[in-house]
Amino acid sequence: MGIFKHKRFVRSSHRGFLCLLAGVLLLGSCAPLEWLLGKEEEKPPSELMAQAMDDLDRGYYKAATEAFQKIKDRYPYSKFAIMAEMKMADTLFMQSSYDEAYDAYKEFEKLHPKNPSIPYVIYREGMCHYKQMKSIDRDQTHSMRAKEDFGRLVKRFPKSVYAARARMKIRRCYMDLAQHELYVGRFYFKKKKYRAAEGRFRYAIEHYPDVGQYYEALEYLGRCEAKLAKK
Repeated sequence: MGIFKHKRFVRSSHRGFLCLLAGVLLLGSCAPLEWLLGKEEEKPPSELMAQAMDDLDRGYYKAATEAFQKIKDRYPYSKFAIMAEMKMADTLFMQSSYDEAYDAYKEFEKLHPKNPSIPYVIYREGMCHYKQMKSIDRDQTHSMRAKEDFGRLVKRFPKSVYAARARMKIRRCYMDLAQHELYVGRFYFKKKKYRAAEGRFRYAIEHYPDVGQYYEALEYLGRCEAKLAKK
């Protein structure tokens, strides 16, 4: 009896397998091969871009980056590929990865120097440094580099809306740079290093427009000269 049961089980399993196979073949006659193989359906670049922008707006930065990369890989010669390059830089910027974002913006500017978005790209380059500016008692490298990028934007595209924003940022950069010179000058003055202090105050007057530092710098300059005269 056990042998007969085993044979019936084998025949039943065999019939079940044939039914499953027939169902798959029938489904295959009306379904795309990509679905059967588990592959992702190919999306047009416009749809991928819309998806990526939606992910970016929602703060899904990893998903947005992946979608932008798909556009670059699948449609390298489309207008969406160029936009995806810039948006990948924006994604880095929005994650506060300013050094990486700056490199991405510079690469975009290098590869597409005549793209209409270049004023925006240069503005973002400046903002990558602007976002990293330190207090006046710290190193002012980012303030200087932000000022240079913003100045380059104003010089090349003076009528751009981003140039108008850059002009306001330039003033802030000058203020920090000038105040840094005063801070260091006061430090030297307290240490009775009057020659070094004099150099700082004079530099603040001669190299930066008056953003509120002239009166203090002139006052300290006179005090330094008086101290040096006594020596």
